[in-house]
Amino acid sequence: MSPAARAWLIFAAALVSVALTARLGVWQLDRAAQKIALQEVVDQRAQLPALLASQLQADEQGARAQLQRRVHLRGTWLSDKTVFLDNRPMDGRVGFFVVTPLRLSDRGEAILVQRGWVPRDAQDRSRLPTLADTADVEVEVQGRLALAPSRLFEFSAAASGVIRQNLDAAAYALEIKQGLLPLTVLQSGPVNPQDGLLRDWAAPDLGLQKHYGYAFQWFALSALLLGLYVWFQLIRPVLQRKAKSHARHEP
Repeated sequence: MSPAARAWLIFAAALVSVALTARLGVWQLDRAAQKIALQEVVDQRAQLPALLASQLQADEQGARAQLQRRVHLRGTWLSDKTVFLDNRPMDGRVGFFVVTPLRLSDRGEAILVQRGWVPRDAQDRSRLPTLADTADVEVEVQGRLALAPSRLFEFSAAASGVIRQNLDAAAYALEIKQGLLPLTVLQSGPVNPQDGLLRDWAAPDLGLQKHYGYAFQWFALSALLLGLYVWFQLIRPVLQRKAKSHARHEP
């Protein structure tokens, strides 16, 4: 391969690499912008009037459109179907998310309610708090619609029983033979100090810092590739020629 052809090949490879890494950086910024726009939609939904049980959508697509909407529901707790989700942090401590189906008044379905958080007993992990639920008594629940708690790694033994790692609404509906709506409720009220439940729910994490971090890495790699090309293909050869010329003219 001639020197000129080799130089053009290196130039093409450098150009493609710099353009590709820069484009990936722009793509990460686009992803961050999309999530910011999504957050604006979520904030707008939070300002809308609270939904009643009759207004909740039963299909997945319709339910997604109601995500983060405030709700004001009435129903009865299916207390014997309560599940404690393990290894869930709140305020820097690890404990359980308490999840109970609420059978909605005036309709046949129920909805999973993330009622709050309780600490885990350090001496006996299997010891669980007693919830002061009254059977067949209609209760009021206020909160906002959310996705199910994030999934954690689980062994097969943690996929059933009162203490679990994860809970899927569709699978749990089949297990308890009760129709469940696709979203869950993050309960905010009414607050009963005697129930011992904390409800300091974290705001949804959009992962903006992750996208900005990736964008910085791609742009830095693009700049590095450009700098290496300029140094090895443009600056260094000039310096080498000057050094050789200077060496020839030395006495």
